[in-house]
Parts: sequence; C-alpha cells; structure tokens
Amino acid sequence: MGQRDAILVPEVSQSEVQVRQGFTGTELLLYGAILDPAGRRAGAQYDIVVVLKGPTEPIRMREKERIIGIWMNAESSDFRSAPSFFAVASSNEVSDIVDDRTAAIYELGTDFIQLSPSGVIDPEKQTRFSRGLVDQRERQGLYKQDMNGVTITEDVLYQARISLPSNVSTGKYTAETFAITDGRVIASAIADVEVKKVGFERFVEIASKQWSLIYGLVAVTLSIGMGVLAGRLFARN
Repeated sequence: MGQRDAILVPEVSQSEVQVRQGFTGTELLLYGAILDPAGRRAGAQYDIVVVLKGPTEPIRMREKERIIGIWMNAESSDFRSAPSFFAVASSNEVSDIVDDRTAAIYELGTDFIQLSPSGVIDPEKQTRFSRGLVDQRERQGLYKQDMNGVTITEDVLYQARISLPSNVSTGKYTAETFAITDGRVIASAIADVEVKKVGFERFVEIASKQWSLIYGLVAVTLSIGMGVLAGRLFARN
C-alpha cells in the first residue's frame, strides 16, 4: 500500500449474534471510515465494497430429472467449501468499478463466489451446478447482493446494512471491506462476527455432536412417544 493510499477503519454493529428460540433474523450495520494519510477527505476518490461471508461447508448438489413421469435424482456435483452465507454491498455497480478478473479475485458478487468443486468436472457441468447452488441459496435468503447498498457520508464515513435470515449457520463470519479506485483494490480491512446458539438451542447442538448416540436414541424415543400419544388421542375422539 502506497503512502498516499487510503486506510480503512471497519466496525460492525454486533460482533456477536446470539441465536435463541424464536430467532427471526437480524440486521448487521457494517460501517467505518476512509482515512487519508495526508489528512484529506478521501471518500470522494474511492468506491467501497463490503463482502460478508459465513463459514464454508461441503455440499452436494443434485439435479432432478423426469424419468417415466417421475422426478428422480440424476447427476450430482460436490463442492468442498461453499460459503454458508454470502452477501455483497457496494457503493456502485461492481461491473462499473472493476473488471471481471478483479471481481473474481476478491469475490465481489454472487457471480464470483469461489465454490471449489470436488474432483474432475466438465466446465459446462460445473457452471450449471454452480449457478444452481447460487440460485437455491438466493431463494433461501443466504446469498444476496446490493449494488447500491453502501453509502458514503461527507467523503469519510461509509455504512452498509446486511440482514441475516433466521436460517443462518452458526460460526465465524468475516466482513471484508475494499476501497477501490481506477479499477484497482488499494486497501482492505476485515472485521469478524460470531454467530452462535445460546440457551436450550446451544445445549441441543452440543448434545448432537458430543453425545450423538444418546441424542439419536432420545430423539427416536420422543418421536415414538409422540406418535403413540397422538394415536391414543385420535382413538378417543
């Protein structure tokens, strides 16, 4: 970074998001300042892009195919590290800020997510499954982008609002902010957000991982018990 380049100072409204029973989602405010080493107001010279990513996870995507009038699983593709959540907000259209190569390097949009397919796969098939995964998660509210989602105030302060839906995964989230000028990323900074379950939900999560056998037996027992109870109640009516 050159001496005359801007410096980013990022902040997040919540460094920790607690998921309790009845959690309906929340909104994160990602904000900060664009500082110029010479003391000038630097914001007018730069565009800002904020990328919020959740923990990665392996996933298998399957295609449905109609065979003899029945929808059945056909081809599938595995991804080693698909982000569980991905959101982008920018001060202008990313296509007007950088070229596709730069956008791909920094993942500046849902079209540029690095999904890491597993094994050897035909490029056309890879593109088809990648688009299918992104489309599915966009409909679930887990992947999103807002090309006018960042506002810059008085050429110094920037802010973006990104909503987390109720079905977000727990884990460490990273909010990376990029300052861009003349098609180049000249500064970046990262802030972390922890999403975790608390209360009874946290107990259930720990039990399912540390005592998986007992957790499974209890779950099956409760299911059978509820089925028997429901049967008796309907029989009386």
